[in-house]
Formats: sequence, C-alpha cells, structure tokens
Amino acid sequence: MPTICSFYGIIIVMYLRDKEHNPPHIHAITQDFDAPFLIENGELMEGVFPHKAKELVKEFILKYQKELKEMWETETYRKLPPL
Repeated sequence: MPTICSFYGIIIVMYLRDKEHNPPHIHAITQDFDAPFLIENGELMEGVFPHKAKELVKEFILKYQKELKEMWETETYRKLPPL
C-alpha cells in the first residue's frame, strides 16, 4: 500500500496488487475513515467520507489525474506534492 501523498490529515494510497480491482481508484484515509475514490472523476466510490475532506481528495485527484492513471496502469508509484 504505497503512500502517494498526505495533506490536511488525509493520506492518499494506492494498492498495487496485480491490478487490484477495477475501476482505477485510490484510497483516502483519515483518522476515522477509509474510502475509495475514482481516478476518472474524483468521486467517492462507496462508503462515507467527511464533506470537506471529500472535496480536497477530489481536487487532488483532478490535479494529478494523469499521474495517478499512469501509476495504476504501470503498477509503479511515486510521491506527489500535496495540495
């Protein structure tokens, strides 16, 4: 579970176990929540996540969408700058 970035108490990770499962997504983790977000549009896939944190995660995904897609496809990761 490589950590890609952290900002404002949110940790962004991507599971890279043999193309985990589609659709391409990242996980955003806070002290009390862990939820998957689609790389395609930054939307919450399932579960609940605090509203303000959800908006920050979406902003992060849309800002680094190209890099996140590449990480998903190549199964390699790198650290990205925070918001």
